[in-house]
Amino acid sequence: MSVLLVTSGVGVGAVGASVAGSDAMGPSGSSMGGTTPAQTSNVGGSPDLDVYAANPNLVPGQTNQVELTIANDGNLRFGDPSVAETATTARNVRVDAEADGPLSVESGKTAIGGVTTNAPGEVPVSVNVPNNIEPGTYSLDLDLTYSYYSSGDDRTVTVSRDIDLRVREDARFQVVDVESDTQVGDTGTVEATIENVGAESAHNADITFGTQSQSVSVSGGESDTVRVEQLDPGETTTVAYDVGVAPDLPVQQYTLAGSVQFEDPDGIARTDEGLSLGILPLAEQEFTITDVDSTLRVGEDGDLTGTVRNDGPVPARTVVVQYAGEDQNVLPAERSTTVGTLDPDERANFSLPISISGEAEAGLRSLDMAVQYRNAEGETRADESLVVTAEVASERDRFGVEVQNRTISAGGTRTVDVTVTNNLNESISDVEARLFADDPLDTGDTDTGYVQSLDPGETTTMTFELTTTGSATAGSTYPISLDFRYDDADGDSQLTDTYRVPIDVTESEDDGLPLPIIIVALLVVGTGALVVYRRRQ
Repeated sequence: MSVLLVTSGVGVGAVGASVAGSDAMGPSGSSMGGTTPAQTSNVGGSPDLDVYAANPNLVPGQTNQVELTIANDGNLRFGDPSVAETATTARNVRVDAEADGPLSVESGKTAIGGVTTNAPGEVPVSVNVPNNIEPGTYSLDLDLTYSYYSSGDDRTVTVSRDIDLRVREDARFQVVDVESDTQVGDTGTVEATIENVGAESAHNADITFGTQSQSVSVSGGESDTVRVEQLDPGETTTVAYDVGVAPDLPVQQYTLAGSVQFEDPDGIARTDEGLSLGILPLAEQEFTITDVDSTLRVGEDGDLTGTVRNDGPVPARTVVVQYAGEDQNVLPAERSTTVGTLDPDERANFSLPISISGEAEAGLRSLDMAVQYRNAEGETRADESLVVTAEVASERDRFGVEVQNRTISAGGTRTVDVTVTNNLNESISDVEARLFADDPLDTGDTDTGYVQSLDPGETTTMTFELTTTGSATAGSTYPISLDFRYDDADGDSQLTDTYRVPIDVTESEDDGLPLPIIIVALLVVGTGALVVYRRRQ
């Protein structure tokens, strides 16, 4: 017969006679089978758990993570000390925490496994602390449920513990107002008004705001810090940061997280990490180009005209319209033109001089455009997403060339009047024409023409000398060629292609005797004498 005497209570071991058992015990004191280990019949004792917090201080206005340590001061009442953990180990420890007053526990019941006298347990508890809580001491109540072996029995008990948590009378900070002129695709100033809502003054307060997002920058990086020498309880201060928002983002709230590192009145360093603020940027600055027209033509200078509109949301200063393309056949004489300051929804006309190379194709052409401007801080920004469509006309002769009389008699010499018309869209100057001819035609002594200037559409007449050699065949057509060198409206010298004009050779107008023979014959007739005249060769 065996007798078991049990005295209940935490930390009080059971005393009794041996109870038979046969299950093995693992090295941690937990059962490796489903029944009580044999050696527990000769060991008596119990765990004794207590709770500690290395940092019991709470920060108002946020959820605090309180790290608790579960220590075990279990004692062995009797038995072999080499197997003391059999009776002193708390197995399957579960922690259930509740807070009083304005505090509340966010985390639920937590299981941390076994706690021995040599290996404390750790458990984090999330405690919500209201922002307006009064400084002072508050209690965190814990129920610890665990199992242990003693005197052959497997026992489960629940013990209650409490721990004091403290809300200090430190300086504490809160963002009470935010002013921002930031804009998507640009930078702006964010002004945050910070109030010391704590009970003590803060000295040498370093107020830092930063971002974890690649879409938002603070002072060109991830964070920036502003120092305030002193901030007393109830006092406010305004700190400013240069904040940038990346382009092509939606208009929505973007968050900056903040902290304040400061010294309390005793010179002890403290940190309040509970600050945050939201930024709602303005929409990205945009422009529209409308009413596009052009006088562009293959092989000529022309103008691209249109209207630029500021679509907002803020005024744009020193607005410049630019051709931003890289097409080798589009040659801007000037890549940009300034139209001045534009308020939101305000418009301005622009004109860009552009040349189209002779190798270009006629037809509709897409041109990449950009609008450059300055923001309120005078910094240069640009909208580079604009594309316009312009008509490029087919190539044409730069000059209209027409010969007034295209005939010349065989073996004869005559002046040729050529009418020259300026087909360009610009005035030109120092217009020099040169006449070229191949045998049986010859240009004679006058092979150049000149006019000081020609306006668009203006016509002038140039006179050249042309002769035919003896090899010219009446009834045949031979070409003459002209080219023109001139200065365009920009003062650049230009040389045209060659213009070819046909010349028709006709019969000689003198089919009888040469004029000297006719004169001699008349003299002979008048004197009655017969004289034979031979023309010297």
